[in-house]
Amino acid sequence: MNYKIDNLQYCKWSREVFQINREAGLDAVHVTVVYHEDYNEFLERVNEWNNHFKENSDLIFLGSTYKDIEKARLEKKTAIFFGFQNCSPIEDDISLIEKVHNQGCRFMQLTYNNQSLLATGCYEKNDSGVTNFGREAIKEMNRVGIVVDMSHSAEKSTFDAIEISEKPIAITHANPVFWHSAKRNKSNDLLKTLAESNGMLGLSLYAHHLKNSTNCTLESFCEMAAKTAEIMGVKNIGIGSDLCLNQPDSVVEWMRNGTWTKTKNFGEGSKEKIGFPQQPAWFIDARGFKNLETGLKKVGFNNEDTNDILGNNWFNFYKGII
Repeated sequence: MNYKIDNLQYCKWSREVFQINREAGLDAVHVTVVYHEDYNEFLERVNEWNNHFKENSDLIFLGSTYKDIEKARLEKKTAIFFGFQNCSPIEDDISLIEKVHNQGCRFMQLTYNNQSLLATGCYEKNDSGVTNFGREAIKEMNRVGIVVDMSHSAEKSTFDAIEISEKPIAITHANPVFWHSAKRNKSNDLLKTLAESNGMLGLSLYAHHLKNSTNCTLESFCEMAAKTAEIMGVKNIGIGSDLCLNQPDSVVEWMRNGTWTKTKNFGEGSKEKIGFPQQPAWFIDARGFKNLETGLKKVGFNNEDTNDILGNNWFNFYKGII
């Protein structure tokens, strides 16, 4: 059986978005529920999602294990897996890792751009690597079944996480730096090491991570996927679109600034372009998976490899960890 999985979205959640994901045939979506929230604020996000599940039970349900992806396919629904783009909900208390897992968290980034208590973010000038607390946190995440996600982390910290973790880690939404030199994109050496440890890379459709931004072509993206497969092997790449459908620009300001600064931080944007970048025309929303399927085949991927990239590889990754 072939699955379709988008392993990162942060949309303005609504029935319309859930319907679009179903039209796209998505069996599972890893959704961001936290950027800078603490533990109690995370619980508020859980309550919001419980309302979504109640009001849209014909479309979505909370996923806990890989078996829920199988269930979603059979019931023609989308399994929702919670993830954090920061470690803020565990505060400075390792016991909270098990508690957030019990509330549905299955992915957690050790950092979001900046230095955290666990590791160094990709926007920092100096990368000191995974901290002592980070080492213990990784062990606990391995124990309870939360995937270590290093999408927004600096390079040494990511190498450290791969070495420390007893289970494969993920970079859920990023692209190779050889294609586009965004701060968040990853080096060939790192991608090789990630693949050697059976980790996963989710290729991002967020315009700031794309060559030529909004004007990136489907052909260019799929050619990049082919070159990345040469580096990592086709079994280690999937899609993590980083889709922020219908979100207002105030949200990207929150993502970039949180509560940590009084100075405007524009991230990978600028004073002239402070909001969300426009999506490329071939991936406005998750229905763009159909274009990805066409584009991947056009650059030489066979049916099996195309299906693996569009979901089967993530399914197998979940099966080994979640």
